[in-house]
Amino acid sequence: MAKRLRSISDKKETNWKDGFQALRYVPRFFKKVWEAAPMLFVVNLISRLLNAASPIIILWVGKLIIDEVILQIDLTDKDLSQLWWYVGIELAVIVLSDLIGRVTNLTDGLIGDLYSNKSSVEIIDKTAEIELKDLEDPDFYDKLERARRQTNSRVTLLTNILSQLQDIITVVSLITALIVFEPWLILLLIIAIIPSFINEIKFSQSSYSLARGWTVERRELDYLRYTGASDVTAKEIKLFGLTSFISNRFKVLAHKYYLANRALTINRTIWAALFNVLGIAAYYGAYVLIILRVVNGFLTVGELTFLSGSFNRLRTRLQGMFFRFSKISESALYLKDYFDFLDIDVDKMEDIELFPLPNGINKGFTFEHVSFRYPDTKKFVLQDLNFTLLAGEKLAFVGENGAGKTTLIKLILRFYEPTEGRILLDGVDIRQFNKAEYQQQFGVIFQDFIKYNFTAGENIGVGNIEEFTNEERIAQAAELSLANEVIEGLENGYETKMGKQFHGGVTLSGGQWQKVALGRAYMKDAKVVILDEPTSALDARAEYEAFQRFIGITEGKTAVIISHRFSTVRMADRILVLKHGSLLEIGTHDELVDNGNLYAELFKLQAEGYQ
Repeated sequence: MAKRLRSISDKKETNWKDGFQALRYVPRFFKKVWEAAPMLFVVNLISRLLNAASPIIILWVGKLIIDEVILQIDLTDKDLSQLWWYVGIELAVIVLSDLIGRVTNLTDGLIGDLYSNKSSVEIIDKTAEIELKDLEDPDFYDKLERARRQTNSRVTLLTNILSQLQDIITVVSLITALIVFEPWLILLLIIAIIPSFINEIKFSQSSYSLARGWTVERRELDYLRYTGASDVTAKEIKLFGLTSFISNRFKVLAHKYYLANRALTINRTIWAALFNVLGIAAYYGAYVLIILRVVNGFLTVGELTFLSGSFNRLRTRLQGMFFRFSKISESALYLKDYFDFLDIDVDKMEDIELFPLPNGINKGFTFEHVSFRYPDTKKFVLQDLNFTLLAGEKLAFVGENGAGKTTLIKLILRFYEPTEGRILLDGVDIRQFNKAEYQQQFGVIFQDFIKYNFTAGENIGVGNIEEFTNEERIAQAAELSLANEVIEGLENGYETKMGKQFHGGVTLSGGQWQKVALGRAYMKDAKVVILDEPTSALDARAEYEAFQRFIGITEGKTAVIISHRFSTVRMADRILVLKHGSLLEIGTHDELVDNGNLYAELFKLQAEGYQ
């Protein structure tokens, strides 16, 4: 990557400055929210603005009601018409405020859902841009984990910021009222609020630091949850008696996280309680002073209720705002993780002229002194490979486990770039082709193919997403891979849901799954077809028939085959033998047997096993 993943700060401790600096991501965040739901966003803002004035209006009308009641008590000829007007106004404001509040809550939820969907799609799309070498990097997974897990936090951040804007308007109106009547109450308010605000900011940073510092451990906890309770792992867990081992490992790690979180939570609660007592004391100090002002005739009883209510609501709102601000600054740190992930640079071949892909392969692929080692490792997996995969040739890769066969395929597919040397297609370095267009020239089935919990037809259709709904094409591919024999035996045929994770799904054997997956390779008219141990779970007869079909339908096409069965390998035009990442020998089956080298040895050992 142009900008390495680990170059983004991974420090475990954060401070106030980090929280405030992270707020710069809020405008960008709101831009994405607007893109997700513009009309709902406007409705939400209007409803919050309308509701922001309701507290001061209700308090003021309440003051008028009390003063009018006291006035009417002293009158002999009572006229309650004005009083009922005040009561009616207060009722109308309360009802309207409730309705507007419900609109606010409704739009909050809908906006949150739409934004959550949008951000999840962005993470999926961004992950698709990342190179395979980085997808296999644990540092990348830490970034991905933080970006993916904090979706709910980002939705909460949206609500908190909008609520904060609403409360700012309310607080300004309440402060104005206090200044008009009793400005000295503001001093008591500051004494009541500031300590709690500082406390919340401090512990919100600590909370984020804890969550960030435990990213790796939380990923391990999720892995242990999955491993200990999954149909995929159930057989080995039961057979090897691993339940206690996994559950104990989970309990130990989970308890360590619990202890760290408990210490933080207890400290936060204790300090919050102490500062809240200070706030309550300040409120009642203000309440006593207001009472004295009323008793001495400086204020009316209605003004008493108005000022005490205003002070109490103001204290509550400000505490809520400061607490919410600490949450916003904390969530902004998670927001930073999210945008850091979206901003990860992908590999780009700067200032290199891109060539158009050839309409067909004329010469083939040429490997010139190709060596490769995985990132952050010193050992070469492949060393100084020099050979040519001719156009229209069927080339088999053979070698013991760990020889580098699958890694060689990853280089051909440009999942990785050579550490040294280069790979040419018709004389052009494959790095000089558009990567996405280049990769579309291949039809590939890997040994560790994915068993999608889709329908049987969709499991084949994913091999060519442009023909995903082409039932005729899917049926043809299934027939070529022998998957039709499996699918026709299912109750709902091609519409049968695969896997047991969803209702009505069915489970296939390993060999049946391989036939279905092999169908994906026949879904598109690829120029190059690569099969990486695609038939290892098939019986000998089924594998032989599958490869006979494969050789037939790929006539004139370039193909690469990896297999440990020599009955399959010998069908190839030539065989390339790898040993410890180096090219040991290359030739036809007969030539390699006559050489008496590694291939001949492995072929003899396997042949003896069938005698």
